[in-house]
Amino acid sequence: MFNPDRLRIARKRRRMSSKELAERTGLTAVTITRLEKFRNEPEPETVQALVKALDFPKEFFFGPDIDELNKDATSFRSLTSMTAKEREAALAAGALAYMLSDWVVERFNLPLVNLLDLSQERDAARAARSLRQHWALGEQPISNMIRLLEKMGVRIFSLSENTRNVDAFSCWRDGIPYVFLNTMKSAEHSRFDAAHELGHLVLHKHGGPQQGREAEHEANNFASSFLMPEADVLARVPHMLSLDQMVAAKKRWGVSVAALAYRLHKLKILSDWQYRTFCIQINTRGFRTTEPNEMPREESAVWSTVLTQLWSERITKSHVAADLFIPADEVESLVFGLVAVPQRPGARSASRPSLLVNR
Repeated sequence: MFNPDRLRIARKRRRMSSKELAERTGLTAVTITRLEKFRNEPEPETVQALVKALDFPKEFFFGPDIDELNKDATSFRSLTSMTAKEREAALAAGALAYMLSDWVVERFNLPLVNLLDLSQERDAARAARSLRQHWALGEQPISNMIRLLEKMGVRIFSLSENTRNVDAFSCWRDGIPYVFLNTMKSAEHSRFDAAHELGHLVLHKHGGPQQGREAEHEANNFASSFLMPEADVLARVPHMLSLDQMVAAKKRWGVSVAALAYRLHKLKILSDWQYRTFCIQINTRGFRTTEPNEMPREESAVWSTVLTQLWSERITKSHVAADLFIPADEVESLVFGLVAVPQRPGARSASRPSLLVNR
């Protein structure tokens, strides 16, 4: 039977209101509303109009119910500049990511979840140190944030939203943590977003709505402490004399020049006056929008391994999309656009491949 929830998800993914979808299909807004509330079983010609307008396969609308993200239990990295349509489109992408994740879990053994529940910890910096200790990271910089999270059982997906307003978001689903990163941001920004969402996952797992200013502040402090451990920063940067020195120093921790300035101020390496001066210089030189000496973008080891294994069995991302009845570009956008290295074709294995992700 026609699934009204899938129609709603596809409409939101395309950033359309009921009125806009009605205009594109030649239907009335009332008809669209009735379809989404399952008060009407659509005629074949109506289904074809929806397929054409939304660019989703016909079979998608007749599938079983899909798990959807709870907007009140989902942390968004940024809310102030995000429109309602952008938020709904991102949440709809999350629902498609759940489908893709379940498809992969049926075929691969993914790393087990290894996160701490630090919801009782009120000091974000102390929480960051506790997690670093739990993961035996010491005080050294994190070489690859995405691969570290994957190794610890976090499911990482990308968001190709063509907007800078949607930074990142995270959530828990059936005991599995998910993080979604906007690939339009700089590599340094994405690393901080990943650490910020990690903060939400361990600090606010049971906190209900995670969009409050206090929760965002805690996640920011967690990310800053996790990426730039106090002992390592104090040992490497006892003082800071110029912005150029700061641009050179940020490479060690893989953070933006603005994030490093903030951390140095919190650690009292920069005085209030120095911090204000550096912030003015960062804005004047355009480093808020264009990161100087940008590092290479991090890639997902899990998705690279999955796609390579599938390619060896002659299964492409288009095949996966067809299996799920979703547009191929949606799969592409969710897996960072990674291209699997062609392998010699092999027979399908009876056992499920195990993904061992190294930090």
